[in-house]
Amino acid sequence: MVTIIKTSHSIRSILNYNENKVKAGVAECIGAGNYPVEVDKMSDTMKLNRFTKRLELNENAKRSSVHISLNFDPSENHSKEKLMRITDTYMEKIGFGKQPYLVYQHHDAGHPHVHVISVNIERDGKRIDLHHLGIRKSEPARKEIEELFGLVKAEGRKKKEEFNLKPISMGKVQYGKIESKKAITNVLNQVLNEYKYSSLPELNAVLKQYNVMADRGSENSKIFLANGLVYRILNEQGKPIGVPIKASDFYFKPTLKFLEEKVKGNEIRKVSEKTRVKNAIDKVLLKDRGISINELAKLLEKEGIHTVFRRSSEGQLYGITYVDHTTKNVFNGSNLGKEYSAKAIEERCGLKSASEEKRNLIYKNLPSKESLIDNLQQKKGTLTIPDLVKALDMLLQAEYSPNYLPNQIKNKLRKKKRKLFN
Repeated sequence: MVTIIKTSHSIRSILNYNENKVKAGVAECIGAGNYPVEVDKMSDTMKLNRFTKRLELNENAKRSSVHISLNFDPSENHSKEKLMRITDTYMEKIGFGKQPYLVYQHHDAGHPHVHVISVNIERDGKRIDLHHLGIRKSEPARKEIEELFGLVKAEGRKKKEEFNLKPISMGKVQYGKIESKKAITNVLNQVLNEYKYSSLPELNAVLKQYNVMADRGSENSKIFLANGLVYRILNEQGKPIGVPIKASDFYFKPTLKFLEEKVKGNEIRKVSEKTRVKNAIDKVLLKDRGISINELAKLLEKEGIHTVFRRSSEGQLYGITYVDHTTKNVFNGSNLGKEYSAKAIEERCGLKSASEEKRNLIYKNLPSKESLIDNLQQKKGTLTIPDLVKALDMLLQAEYSPNYLPNQIKNKLRKKKRKLFN
């Protein structure tokens, strides 16, 4: 047996994920722990209320929701009753025996497995310590249960290769393929809870990869003025299509207020999470100097980092966002440091501004600086208009301005001034 434990800020999203599986016909709720009635007699609201009542006892807890999967070898075919006995034993051994929990059997993978959802707030409002729960309690419990129930042992397996607890099957939303609200829900369920973002543009940098966008509307719109938020499906050209859906219409209410709370929690990030992205960028630019920003983006994709460029209507780059799919972090370029901002990246890629390119084009094949000065001083030759343009440009430079003084003369004058005031 292989166990995977994940914690979350939202018990709603975890419950909604499992219930959506039930409605899709690929899962079923097979039992519950410490609920007053049988699961087949409970509504979704009753299931959720049992959890939320516990969470209200300690509102300071941040990551108070627990999502566990118990995964079995493909050769095993356990009855629902045995799965419940295994689950009840496991929850008891990891310290969750008296907690409310729900058990879902999923049928959409190549191996038998169950998902267990619970909260870590006890009756007296105290928290069950989740720190290193897997190493401290889950691993010993797993080994005991394998012996107790005669299960195929997980020793020697590479967990990540064998099993993976995936909240949803991610993919780009295609308008009209499945019901819009359901399609958007699938994307939001994972992105909102899995990725760390500090602003709406950063969140959209992830959502847009799946043809979804969170939209506040224009500054004068009713939605914006009312602090509202809608979610839209985008077509392949990145344009909104279909009817927008209000955030409040979704079961887990991903409103602007909800996102603001998420951002507060996302502000605390490990230094290593930023360092990974910065190192990846530095490594590419150190190895491949003079590449274009589009080439940089392609090379970063190989490192699991998606780069989003923001351009003006004229095509000028003014912003850059990095989405690290490995650590699930989203960073605006300037938040990583000045050298990772849009302007700095352009310079580091060896790009020249449009004005510089234009200037170089004008000055190409013109007479040298020395020959031009000779012509002006000796009044020899006929100057063309481009010659005059370059001459004026040079005369406006510091070394040709009437107030210009060479450094040696400036230093002598400074010494004389010092003597006068001493």
